[in-house]
Amino acid sequence: MPVDGVELATPAQAGVLNPANSPAVIKTLQRAVNLTLDNQVDAIVTAPVHKGVINEAGIPFTGHTEMLAELFGTANPVMMLVAKGLRVALATTHLPLREVPDAITDELLECVITTLHHDLVDKFAIAAPRIVVTGINPHAGEGGHLGSEEIDTIIPVLERLRGAGMNLTGPVPADTAFIPAALEGTDAVLTMYHDQGLPVLKRTGFGHAVNVTLGLPIVRTSVDHGTALELAGSGRADCGSLQSAIDLAAELAIRRQHRPT
Repeated sequence: MPVDGVELATPAQAGVLNPANSPAVIKTLQRAVNLTLDNQVDAIVTAPVHKGVINEAGIPFTGHTEMLAELFGTANPVMMLVAKGLRVALATTHLPLREVPDAITDELLECVITTLHHDLVDKFAIAAPRIVVTGINPHAGEGGHLGSEEIDTIIPVLERLRGAGMNLTGPVPADTAFIPAALEGTDAVLTMYHDQGLPVLKRTGFGHAVNVTLGLPIVRTSVDHGTALELAGSGRADCGSLQSAIDLAAELAIRRQHRPT
């Protein structure tokens, strides 16, 4: 198996952050993208990175997903995690909680749902995906008594997309969206923010879950965890999620190669 490395500015030390080596992280990702654009590879699998040390090097970086979207010219990528038959997508990703309501606009929500629906069909070969959409407020706003985002934004978008033929349920209260009865027959759950959906998924399959970026022209998967610096070089790190990410990337890439044109 060929290995294509990127030279570091200074020697790496396991578990020790060094902003001097941050540019190499960015160059590695850029090289992976170039390989896909040159049709030399069929998918990208990324390991976790430490966003803070990259920012300390003066490089604006919020995450793999956002950078890949920029490099591929994709306006609104969608983060979805997969574990044990459960798929959870996010309307917003790495935002402070106080910024989430303002970020969920008609345009954003319609784009996210359209991308999610498209890739469930295109990459996961689900002919008519059923998507459950959560509200943003407790009890999905309780008819406007606990917030108006559902009435003002989420419901109108869902009604419009149902009219276009999508099978959408919601907005449903997030605290009951993941009970077995609610998930029966569901292909994906769309939650409004990072910590609304991911704790449930990680409780279900942490260590073997896979992060899939939707909306890109290529297959990209990643692990479901962070850098775990305290485990670096110890021999105690669990590679289960990375193996799952590689397996799913291969599965999706093969499926795309054999899909009807």
